[in-house]
Amino acid sequence: MRFCPSPTSPATKWMGFVTAVWVQAISGNNYTFSNYSDALKTLMSLTQLQLNNLSVAKDVGKAFGVLTGIAYDRVPTPVILLIGSVEGFVGYGVQWLVVSKKIRPIPYWQMCIFLCMGGNSTTWMNTAVLVTCIRNFRRNRGPVSGILKGYVGLSTAIFTDLCTALFAENPSTFLLMLAVVPFLVCLTAVFFLREIPPSPTSAEDETQESQYFRILYAISVAIGIYLLVFDITGPHGRATSQAFAVILLLLLASPISVPVYIAIQSSIRSSDTEREHHVTEPLLDNEKKPEAEAVVGAAEKAEEGVVVEKRQRRRPVIGEDHTVWEAFQTVDFWILFVSFLCGVGTGLAVMNNMGQMGLALGYAEVSIFVSLTSIWGFFGRIASGFVSEYFIKKAGTPRPLWNAVSQILMAVGYILMALALPGSLYIGSIVVGICYGVRLAVTVPTASELFGLKHYGLIYNILILNLPLGSFLFSGLLAGFLYDAQATTTAGGGNNCVGAHCYRLVFVVMTFACILGFCLDVLLVIRTKSVYARIYADKHSKKSVRESND
Repeated sequence: MRFCPSPTSPATKWMGFVTAVWVQAISGNNYTFSNYSDALKTLMSLTQLQLNNLSVAKDVGKAFGVLTGIAYDRVPTPVILLIGSVEGFVGYGVQWLVVSKKIRPIPYWQMCIFLCMGGNSTTWMNTAVLVTCIRNFRRNRGPVSGILKGYVGLSTAIFTDLCTALFAENPSTFLLMLAVVPFLVCLTAVFFLREIPPSPTSAEDETQESQYFRILYAISVAIGIYLLVFDITGPHGRATSQAFAVILLLLLASPISVPVYIAIQSSIRSSDTEREHHVTEPLLDNEKKPEAEAVVGAAEKAEEGVVVEKRQRRRPVIGEDHTVWEAFQTVDFWILFVSFLCGVGTGLAVMNNMGQMGLALGYAEVSIFVSLTSIWGFFGRIASGFVSEYFIKKAGTPRPLWNAVSQILMAVGYILMALALPGSLYIGSIVVGICYGVRLAVTVPTASELFGLKHYGLIYNILILNLPLGSFLFSGLLAGFLYDAQATTTAGGGNNCVGAHCYRLVFVVMTFACILGFCLDVLLVIRTKSVYARIYADKHSKKSVRESND
């Protein structure tokens, strides 16, 4: 029995997915700014507006993700990962040198550049894993997006809780982890993550694929619950924290059991098939098989040629492959773009300012809010990926419907935070985390279904421009200006605001932005009903054909 899967085997494809999970579990470092922002503010004597503009600088790094989208179809996936890992190592490494006081504080504009590099590093990682895995598992785009985007959301809690457990929330050590850990994980992933050519999938194989995704879902949920329990039962002693860290690392490693199992099963089947083939296969079938395959191949090529010729004569409709320019010419792209801005832009404003929001309301310990937003963002991502895929297969329900639901719930969360009732920051951080997660996990496969996979790498990164744009509008301008307008200057030259009024108007404005996003999402649901009806019909027709053949 051989245990050496080929580069195109299912085990190789699943091993690539598992390494993608690990990359995503450490690529949410862009959301951890609140964990060390106060150290930067104190060390560099910054106003809140200046600090918020630093957070914008890290999000502006995502604007250069367009370069990643252009490079994806021209550069091998391992190179994309290496570029992201090196850039993150430098960007967060310099921040660590400053916060740890290994070097003197660098000029403000230089710090903006290194924060931008750190933010841009994640676009290389995310594009490499998302586009590759969605193409490898195109029949399960919802679960792929939900699991991978879920781990991005969970990564903030993973970093935060590991740092808390091992290093007592030291901002300097936290930044060192952000620099080194993603670099090492990406070096591992370059050996496994690559695009596997699509192959015919039988009903049995598709059922097994769904089962493997359910196993990975269960592992993911277990990790999320484990992190949540650790957060709500703290503080912990040193021995408990160290035991927590060991178990967490074992849980994160456990998805590798799926490709290992597949490789063992494939090896067993391969050995059995070889023995049967050697004993029973007639020579005549071997002679006829190449001829039959040639006839089928010629017919498929002729059919593809006709499709391509028709495709060249007309503009693609929604649901077919679009170039970026063709996508720009559709109303649906801009509806999706603006509604995405309303959701992720306001969510980023909360994440970037969570530390200051907690301090303004009198909380001495604010890392709990960062972790809550991260963990519940994970549950939002992973649940929406599964639920949206289920309802597409079950009833052809348009995926953007779940974006609309998330927008209205997010508006409710902002109202609660504006009221500043006892415990409202806890509830608000949970609601915003869930809804922000839904937006990311649902929009990723939606874009591939509406505009195709051929140019998906670039289209995805153009949609991600909403992250720096939303951060600039809602965090840099709105939250920064309104906070400083309420703040008082301290003796050290900084400024602080204490009280519910510090962010109340910010939450009110973001509530109206979410209502606008809800209206746009409902409009997109109406406009894309026919697309999802075709996807539903296509899935069921293929299932019927496979069942009749079996």
